Amino acid sequence: MPERKIIHIDMDAFYASIEQRDRPELRGLPVAVGYAGPRGVVATASYEARRYGVHSAISSVRALRLCPQLVFIPSRMEVYKAVSQQIRAIFYDYTELVEPLSLDEAFLDVTHLPSATLAAREIKARILAETGLTASAGVSVNKMLAKIASDYRKPDGLFVIEPRMVDGFVAGLPVERFFGIGEVTARKMHRLGIRTGAELRERSEEELVRHFGKAGHAYYGYARGIDPRAVEPNRIRKSLGAENTFAEDTDDRERLLAELGAVREEVWRRVSKYGFRGRTVVLKLKYDDFRQITRSHTLPGPVETPEQLERVAGELLGGVDFGGRKVRLVGLAVANAPETAPVYVQLRFDFGEGPEERPVGER
Repeated sequence: MPERKIIHIDMDAFYASIEQRDRPELRGLPVAVGYAGPRGVVATASYEARRYGVHSAISSVRALRLCPQLVFIPSRMEVYKAVSQQIRAIFYDYTELVEPLSLDEAFLDVTHLPSATLAAREIKARILAETGLTASAGVSVNKMLAKIASDYRKPDGLFVIEPRMVDGFVAGLPVERFFGIGEVTARKMHRLGIRTGAELRERSEEELVRHFGKAGHAYYGYARGIDPRAVEPNRIRKSLGAENTFAEDTDDRERLLAELGAVREEVWRRVSKYGFRGRTVVLKLKYDDFRQITRSHTLPGPVETPEQLERVAGELLGGVDFGGRKVRLVGLAVANAPETAPVYVQLRFDFGEGPEERPVGER
């Protein structure tokens, strides 16, 4: 079987770049797509804004503190989806094996082509010519390495991790750069004395599974540059969610409502980013005895606004009787999207330290 050739394409500040393309007066200015109000969240920030520390998922209040001259632009999801479809059509000129992760990124399996690097260079050039937008591309022998490579020389970058480079490249990587290792897991690794791929490689698979659950199997492979996952086209997500595990269990409803608010903002950011149109809101609680419950409410139509999500989530939490127990985890998801409007999203998020700490709706 031939060695795989995988390309990961990631658009540069996708929503903000579209706004700057369509409104020339915004070019060169720090721009954030999102809602500027007190409950707002940044969906995407332009590179001019990122110099001030503004990035996606932070609150609009914090973003404005970091960059008072920040220009907020409301999202135009239909426009972003149309441009995404335009870009995806370019991908299909090179391969049928396209796995979209969101509107602005995708994996492509181009093992059948003579040169993945040449294909990536052509795809970047066509995206720029046909949409006026720049993309970054990573090329390597598997999905994990290709995704790392696409981020290596952003924006408008192209980086190739050749087979002969894999061992040395992976050994020198900070663990934060590996797929699926977020801030919480990276901190736990640091406490264990694991900061680089080389140090991760020193740990046995049994030890990694003991500390990180099933994800330890993947981390063992990643430390060796191994990722057997195939590019899977047409993977349809039925729900989008997030959750948070508390440092201390609590039955304080005010605190739980505040924690739910933070999770809700992350869910809304993802719903907006992926254009997800689910009708069902699902609340998840895990008690101090690890018993888990869910409560849900299905609306007549898709969740359309963050205020609507806030109202339903609050009502679901208000209707739960804790029965004298404390809560250790709160999660929220939007589900039940119509089959006629599939949404493709990245399949793994890192919100916790253990195998049970997986965002609501993850499978």
